[in-house]
Amino acid sequence: MSELIATDTKRTARWLSIALRRLGQLVGVVLGIAVVNFFLLRLAPGDAVQVIAGESGGASAQYVAALRQQFGLDQPLWVQFAKYLGHLARFDLGYSFREGMPVAQLIWNRVPATLLLMGSAVLIAAIVGLLLGALAAWYAGRFVDVVISTLSLLCFATPLFWTGLMLVVVFSVWLDWLPVGGMQTISSGLTGWAHVLDVAHHLILPAVTLALFYVATYARLIRATVIEVRREDYVRTAIARGVRPLRLFRVHVLRNALIPFVTMLGMQIGSVIGGAVVVETVFSWPGLGRLAFDALVRRDLSVLLGVLLCSSILVVLVNWATDAINRWLDPRIS
Repeated sequence: MSELIATDTKRTARWLSIALRRLGQLVGVVLGIAVVNFFLLRLAPGDAVQVIAGESGGASAQYVAALRQQFGLDQPLWVQFAKYLGHLARFDLGYSFREGMPVAQLIWNRVPATLLLMGSAVLIAAIVGLLLGALAAWYAGRFVDVVISTLSLLCFATPLFWTGLMLVVVFSVWLDWLPVGGMQTISSGLTGWAHVLDVAHHLILPAVTLALFYVATYARLIRATVIEVRREDYVRTAIARGVRPLRLFRVHVLRNALIPFVTMLGMQIGSVIGGAVVVETVFSWPGLGRLAFDALVRRDLSVLLGVLLCSSILVVLVNWATDAINRWLDPRIS
């Protein structure tokens, strides 16, 4: 009994140590990202006051000075940075004078749309890429492998914005099957399942556009990894023992080939967010990518800093989840 208690105590202490270490890493990463983003954006030419003055067709020196004082841009850079860190310490992302609301609320309103788009795109890319890669590896060197490899290379080399525009031309303009953009039909008043289907109808084109590039990446990765794993000694041993081909491929080959696939999937979450900026702009999708693009054009640095910070935290959390999944796939990973 005492040995079980001691084992449980050691396990609890180990998990607590891991949690504290992870929390410290998160704080360090967030602080580093906040510092880099703040100074990079402040060193860029132009600010929100100049954009507002340009939109109004010109402004007096007094009006410009009043705006700089209101936005806090008349203070030294180190004072602005100290205030920014003070706001972060209170979990306050600042205030958007262009939108007239707190940055945290503005981001929170856009998060569901971005998570829906990213989740759908990653799910499509993972499933389709896994199936195509496994199929290409199963028929390596044959016609099916050549077709899949050629299409993967084509999707990989095609820019996201061009893919999105071509899909709009084909499925929205020519065939009139799918809507051009937006997240839902304006002034439709739909509720319940009708609203869900309407959002799903609008989601198809942007999700497929964002997923196509990553389908190509994952298919090529799975193909190469499966072919490599099939040459391992333990696979040859399983073949010698008479393991059925389907079970051999599913249990011994594909499971071990998933480790680099999951790692790549976690590493590319950051690039998915970057691709969402392009896709959300092309399809007028009301997510964080579109918000970041509008904030950049308007020089609304508070919003842009908030979006970059939240995106960075999301990437860190996804990387932690990736490590956990890899440990589950291969317990030897410590």
